[in-house]
Amino acid sequence: MNAFQINYRRPAWLLAFALSAFVVGCGSSDDGGGTAAAPPVVPPVVVDPAGAVCAGADCVPLGTAGNYVILAMSGVTNVPTSAITGNIGLASTATNMTGFSETLDASGAFSTSPQVTGKLYAIDYAVPTPADLTTATATDATAAFISADNKVLSVGDFTDVGAGNLTGLTLPAGVYEWSTGVAVDAAGTVTLTGSATDVWVFKISGGVTMNPGATVTLAGGALPQNIFWRTAGVAALDTTSRLEGIVLSGSSVTLASGATVNGRLYATTAVTLIANTVRRPGS
Repeated sequence: MNAFQINYRRPAWLLAFALSAFVVGCGSSDDGGGTAAAPPVVPPVVVDPAGAVCAGADCVPLGTAGNYVILAMSGVTNVPTSAITGNIGLASTATNMTGFSETLDASGAFSTSPQVTGKLYAIDYAVPTPADLTTATATDATAAFISADNKVLSVGDFTDVGAGNLTGLTLPAGVYEWSTGVAVDAAGTVTLTGSATDVWVFKISGGVTMNPGATVTLAGGALPQNIFWRTAGVAALDTTSRLEGIVLSGSSVTLASGATVNGRLYATTAVTLIANTVRRPGS
């Protein structure tokens, strides 16, 4: 069984950096002949490679997969110009990562792109990238898929809400399960309302379809890192649609022109971008 390829119907870092700098300047004379005080030291800016991640017993743990905003097995293709905030990981060769005009770093371990605020990694890059990607995909992303699959509906949770049509619905936190795909109509909205500690897990037997201009909106303090779209089929975002949350697709993820994601995109096959904005949570 390949990494990520989990039977959907099976039954059952936050790394915090504390930076401080203290500079003590000493004395000067009235006539300017003394030693000038040293200028204050400005701490370096540390970019958190993971962004915000869900924390708590109800969450789907991402492990090192959380170091990537896009993670795919077979390919990541892009039609410029996209704006990606976060790292991209591909468990295939760099020839299957196209449209980024990337530049390989001198280390050979990653590349950069003017369209990506972050780094791009492919399985054939220099160490430690192959091992890191294997852990992120074969171990941690696969575990995330299984964790989402194994979320058990309890009293107050939801089955086949809206018969799969989420347009106009307001969904409180909880575990949801659909025996079909789910969709939001063109220019329609689905609202997820809850606090900053609430978690949504959507277990979807089909795909997710965001029609043109469809929007997922958050209310009451709900956060995108706490929303998990576990889909057995394609997650397809049509033109100018907007999705909030983490997509765990058992197939592919496709974004049409102008579609926006505030979250993460993980696919067992490929991720396709066309002039999109994808931001990791907390960016």
